[in-house]
Amino acid sequence: MPPGHGPRRARIAFSDSAAKQLETLTSEAELHALDRALVVISVDPDAGAPVPDAATGPQLREYTDDVEAVRILYFVTALRTVVIVAYIEV
Repeated sequence: MPPGHGPRRARIAFSDSAAKQLETLTSEAELHALDRALVVISVDPDAGAPVPDAATGPQLREYTDDVEAVRILYFVTALRTVVIVAYIEV
């Protein structure tokens, strides 16, 4: 019998502004912290808390990891297969 698969992960995509923020990260510690946070939200897109707003459209969510000092604003596509990162703070 083949071994079981782990949980399905959502793909991570970056908005233009988040991609620019990503380019400014230079230290290995910052990249490692961001990578850990991205893994969390790719495995569980509901890990972050909804950001209250009046706009229609996809629900913006915020994931904060106080240990790694990372904050990510993101939204999830309708089929929950892609997480779009809108803002990164490390």
